[in-house]
Amino acid sequence: MDQEPPRNNGARRGRRVARWLPLLGLFGLGLALWWGLGLGDFVTPHALEARRTQLLDLVEAYGLLAGLLFVAVYALATAVSLPLGALLTLLGGFLFGPWAGTAYAVTGATLGAIAIFLAARTALGTAWRARVGGTLERMRAGFRRDAFSYLLVLRLIPLFPFWLVNLVPAFLGVPLRIYVAATAIGIIPGTFVYASVGNGLGAVVEAGEATELGLLLRPAVLLPLLGLALIALLPVAYRLWKKRRVGDET
Repeated sequence: MDQEPPRNNGARRGRRVARWLPLLGLFGLGLALWWGLGLGDFVTPHALEARRTQLLDLVEAYGLLAGLLFVAVYALATAVSLPLGALLTLLGGFLFGPWAGTAYAVTGATLGAIAIFLAARTALGTAWRARVGGTLERMRAGFRRDAFSYLLVLRLIPLFPFWLVNLVPAFLGVPLRIYVAATAIGIIPGTFVYASVGNGLGAVVEAGEATELGLLLRPAVLLPLLGLALIALLPVAYRLWKKRRVGDET
């Protein structure tokens, strides 16, 4: 009796590797941008302080075009999942002020999130779904109950990484219009706080006395820092509230 030929393990491994290639390609593009453009050196506080005048002159010279360029860079960084969101938002407040900086950052982050959302609904989603893992099942119930409200909470309170919240709604069939609305609205408060911190940093640099304690007590600096601390505590407060609510129900 003829034996069944062994399964081609090499071909199976090749298919598994092929599924990860799109994700690895995006990650490689992100690293190339990070190192090739020297973004790691550019976004440090010391570099911003040294280049503040030059950057502000460029913003004043190019006006709206400078804002659109910032939006494009932010959208690209979000689309390739570079960990630059907080630094770019600080930079936006640093250069454009808290209000315009918030508007540009929210626009860029939303556009980048839309790109990931749409890509996750194509063949690229196969590799990303494996990356999400069991988190997909943990979040499924919340999206089934009320997709908009649940996504809004996830955007307001950073319980999960931004890139993860970009992917899961696509896998669970959340409509694009709900995804866009909840994303744009939900990231406004946190973005405004970070942009305000960047604006306060600009005020400190402009004063030229970054080591003076009195500057840190000015409202333009202190209030955004307090808001940043509040954002950091929100996930803890939410988990305590949820735990108490579950305890009351039982």
